[in-house]
Amino acid sequence: MNAITDRYILSNGVKIPCIGFGTWQTPDGEVARSSVREAILAGYRHIDTAQGYGNEAGVGQGVKDSGIPRGEVFITTKLVNSVRGYQQTLDAVQESLDKLGTDYVDLFLLHWPRPVDFKHNWKEKNAETWRALEALYHKGILKAIGISNFHPHHIDALLETAEIIPVANQIRLAPGDTQDEVVDYSRGKGMLLEAYSPLGVGRVFEVPEMKEIAEKYGKSIAQVAIRWSLQRGYLPLPKSVTPSRIRENAQVFDFELSPADLERIAGLKGCVGFSADPDNISW
Repeated sequence: MNAITDRYILSNGVKIPCIGFGTWQTPDGEVARSSVREAILAGYRHIDTAQGYGNEAGVGQGVKDSGIPRGEVFITTKLVNSVRGYQQTLDAVQESLDKLGTDYVDLFLLHWPRPVDFKHNWKEKNAETWRALEALYHKGILKAIGISNFHPHHIDALLETAEIIPVANQIRLAPGDTQDEVVDYSRGKGMLLEAYSPLGVGRVFEVPEMKEIAEKYGKSIAQVAIRWSLQRGYLPLPKSVTPSRIRENAQVFDFELSPADLERIAGLKGCVGFSADPDNISW
């Protein structure tokens, strides 16, 4: 990857820009609108949101305000945990389309495999939900469908009834939190790994080893973490609401981390904490 607009090719042939602009914890309204607009003007062509983030309307407005044609901006959103079932999913997707102000979504993800409300019938409910996403995919309303926070046993359960194999698995991937088993299993099924919280929700800035490596390359800690993610074959989704940081996070294509530094960063186990257990979430 040599530029922020370079693309991975998903298993269904859809092309997805190699870095996405994350919007988790970005308030709806003016903050979401202005940060997304700033990101697109800084060169991002991939915006990641979710129903659970509560900011789809602001994200959609930011895309419009950028002046860049909708067809040039890749939008991802995700199903909220409180919704499962065939018709409920169809209705929820339509709500996302309305809030985003678009008639299609480039990538739609099943956000968590085992929400608290469906803890005991998650397999059945995910199967019904996935069937609805497949129907919308066949209609062209969803250009690609995937999953998020799924571990191997969740993937296996979904594939018992799925017609379409998910094209991506979006999981938490950050320095020291590499989820190797999930990554390897997902790749074995042809999925792209998307890395949310690639900066460890800001905790990466407190890691002495990351500061040392950043100084070695004359880059910021964030740039090193994002570059590490790319060189590992992930699709990082950095988030910021500060214009200068938004631009800085996109400037990661003029240097390359050595193999030794890639391994060193991966080996900083627990430096930014670890991913939540999707079988024991409270939301």
